[in-house]
Amino acid sequence: MGRVRRYALTFPGDPGSHGPQDVVVVKDTGVDGPGGHPVYADDSGIVRAEISDRGEVRMLASGGHQTPRTPMQAEALP
Repeated sequence: MGRVRRYALTFPGDPGSHGPQDVVVVKDTGVDGPGGHPVYADDSGIVRAEISDRGEVRMLASGGHQTPRTPMQAEALP
């Protein structure tokens, strides 16, 4: 089985609110992260995540002073 090309990452709404969830589509960047798993990024390059073949997600900061939130779900897309 090859690398998954895209994932939909679902993030919770703002803490303490009933705001809607955010869904961000990330694509394979062709590089591996610090854990040896593929790194995925959105079109802006701001949302970056290392995702294992078991769907485990490690968010990666794309700039200084960034504290990325962990998604609730990572769903492989066709």
